Amino acid sequence: MGGIEQARKTAEGLEYSTGFGNQHSSEAVPGALPHGRNSPQRAPLGLYAEQLSGSAFTEPRAHNHRSWLYRIRPSAAHPPFVRTDNGALRSAPFTETVPDPNRLRWDPLPEPAPGTDFVAGLWTLGGNGDVTQRAGMAVHLYHANAAMTDRVFSDSDGELLIVPQQGGLLLRTELGLLRAEPGHVALIPRGVRFRVELLDETARGYVCENYGRPFTLPDLGPIGANGLANARDFLAPVAAYEDVERPVEVINKYCGNLWTATYDHSPLDVVAWHGNHTPYVYDLHRFNVIGSISYDHPDPSIFTVLTSPSDTPGLAGVDFVVFAPRWLVGEDTFRPPYFHRNVMSEYMGLIEGAYDAKTAGKGGFVPGGGSLHTMMSAHGPDRETFEKASAAELKPQKIDDGLAFMFETRWPVTATAQATTADHLQRGYDDVWQGLSRNFRP
Repeated sequence: MGGIEQARKTAEGLEYSTGFGNQHSSEAVPGALPHGRNSPQRAPLGLYAEQLSGSAFTEPRAHNHRSWLYRIRPSAAHPPFVRTDNGALRSAPFTETVPDPNRLRWDPLPEPAPGTDFVAGLWTLGGNGDVTQRAGMAVHLYHANAAMTDRVFSDSDGELLIVPQQGGLLLRTELGLLRAEPGHVALIPRGVRFRVELLDETARGYVCENYGRPFTLPDLGPIGANGLANARDFLAPVAAYEDVERPVEVINKYCGNLWTATYDHSPLDVVAWHGNHTPYVYDLHRFNVIGSISYDHPDPSIFTVLTSPSDTPGLAGVDFVVFAPRWLVGEDTFRPPYFHRNVMSEYMGLIEGAYDAKTAGKGGFVPGGGSLHTMMSAHGPDRETFEKASAAELKPQKIDDGLAFMFETRWPVTATAQATTADHLQRGYDDVWQGLSRNFRP
């Protein structure tokens, strides 16, 4: 059976543990998980006990992230890491270009060269902050046409929010397996090792690398106890291990650079685990949209799926926002997103269909493409959308022909040199607002 067919068969039979932020526990072999203690004198079945900490030991319980892993070999048993080429992957601080106030938009990444796997296919668009200070974020895209064969990746600089746009992924992590299809997002915590296999011939999508505090569900405030992303809809893996003894390349992103070491075994050898530092997958179509049923267009923060809090309440290091299918019923209301300038910076991507504030098609906002509206850059509906929405009959309207998202961050986003000179950068993006006529009649 071929690699894709085998990956599909594996993905179809996956089981999960449900609930965001839970203290999950799982064992692939009965009796592998110790009871009553984390580090017994002799761990069950001859395994090694190891704690993986995603937060400082002394952080408050509500913010503490850690999992105990029971593995065939301890992670400490490895040769030295050596530097390897970063490819098209970049990290903060972004200093190769100057911050640019202009609005930017890109077409999808071009097709990858044959044999390009997920790590080799990562391409950085830009970001902010500093990886060594664990503050800020980066926007990456990926394109791949090959599985990661005998290669494993981990990111010491931050957690990875993977947004597939084309082609499904099978994610083999230390804690188990996840299936992520277009319309899903997968969250890989800081330091968790994983391998990406493809469920289709090619795969393409987006990645938000969050250097700061881990993503969490936003507070609901006056909304009440329910709405937006429901915790029970997040799926964590169950334990599944590899017991193989052959050379495996382990790639670690550390302080902005890639380092590599060749192990004599697979590090995905965790037989049992418990804790809350765990990967997740979430189906964006399950997002429970909250919106106006009277008038006006709510601020886009109402569509927040996950947020990485900062030291200032309400000011996120990065928010992940989804524009999911929904009804629009506002009376005497301009229904697409309004014109605005924002202290936050916004990178928007399109997973499928069309976005209700932008013209689709060639040269427009298309699936796999993206736009960057950094701090205080003026943006909003293009001319064609404005004219249609201003004259539209205001009857109840279902928006269900597209799925868009946004990475929103508190600091300006500096684009990389490769992003500002890319062939797929749309040089005429500003033109979409040309022709907005003077309608003022005193």
